[in-house]
Amino acid sequence: MTDTPATAARRPGEQVLSALGLGAPALDPADTSTHTFPGGGRWRTEIPSCEGPEALAVVLKEASRLDVPIHRISQGSGVWMLTDSEITEMVEATGERDIELSLFTGPRGTWDTGGSVRSDSGGGGLRARGHDAVAGCVEDAVRATELGVKCLLVADEGVLWTLHRAREAGIIPAETTLKVSALVGPVNPASYAVFERLGADSVNVPSDLTLDHLTEIRRVSAAPVDMYIEAPDDLGGYVRMYEVAELIRRGAPIYLKFGLSKAPGIYPYGAHLRDVTLDTARERVRRGRLALDLLARHGADGGMAPLGSRLPGPLHRFPATA
Repeated sequence: MTDTPATAARRPGEQVLSALGLGAPALDPADTSTHTFPGGGRWRTEIPSCEGPEALAVVLKEASRLDVPIHRISQGSGVWMLTDSEITEMVEATGERDIELSLFTGPRGTWDTGGSVRSDSGGGGLRARGHDAVAGCVEDAVRATELGVKCLLVADEGVLWTLHRAREAGIIPAETTLKVSALVGPVNPASYAVFERLGADSVNVPSDLTLDHLTEIRRVSAAPVDMYIEAPDDLGGYVRMYEVAELIRRGAPIYLKFGLSKAPGIYPYGAHLRDVTLDTARERVRRGRLALDLLARHGADGGMAPLGSRLPGPLHRFPATA
C-alpha cells in the first residue's frame, strides 16, 4: 500500500466532474483528524460477526486468498454461546496471526424477559437488565480473559464501567481492551467522550453519522472509532464505500468494519445457522477487499496501522474509585 495521505487522495469522479463544471468544493484542512493509533497509522480493519471457530477458519482462509489485512475479528452472539474449547481454538488461531479477537459479553435486553425492547420506543435496548444481567456479563468477561481473550465487546454503560474498574483493580488483565457495541453507540461528541471516560478503548458509532459528526467527535476525543463501512440491515443497511477515504481523514484513528447488508440475522448463533454464517463470513472478507481496492484506486490506501497493533494509546478516564 502507498503512503499517500488521505488529504492528497483523488476524490471519486473528481476529474470528470471538474471538467464538466461540477467539481466539489475544496476539502477543508481543518476537518482532518490530528489523531493516530500508537505506533503509527490512521486506520485498522475489522471483520465482525465471526461466530465460532469454523466461521473464523473461513474468514482467515478468504483473507489469505484475497490478501485482506485484518487487525481485529469480532463475534456477536456472546461468550456464553461458545464452549471453552471453541474459545481456546479461536484464541490460538488469531494469536498465530497476531489478530485481536473480541467476544461479546453477557445477556442483553433484546434476549431478556422484559417487553419494553419490543415496544415502538425500543426502551432499554441492548442494555443489561438488573443486577443478574450485569453479573452475567462479568462472568463472561472473567471466563473469556482466563481463556486468553484480550478484547471484550459491551453494550451497556454500567457493564463498561464495571469491567473498567475490574481491569484497574487487576481482576481482569490490565491489557484487556473494551469495545463499545454499535447497538448502543453514541451519536454526539459529549456522549462519545463519556464512553471514553467510562473505560472504552474503541467506540462503535452508528453508521449513519455524517462526516461533520465525526469531525465534531474528533475535536473532543482521541478514542478509536469503530464504524461499519457496510452495516447490517438491523443497523440501517448503509453502504458507504465511496466515503471510506473521507471517513479515515475525518475519523482517524478508525476501525473499518466490513459488515454485510441484505443478510439474515445470525445472533445467537447455532448449528442451524451454519450455512448462512459461513457464507456471510466469506462475503464480509470480500467486501473488505472491495473497500481496500477502492482506496487504492483513489490513492488513499496509505496510513494503515501495522498489522498486530491493538492498543488505543493514552485515553481520558474517570477515576476508578468505589
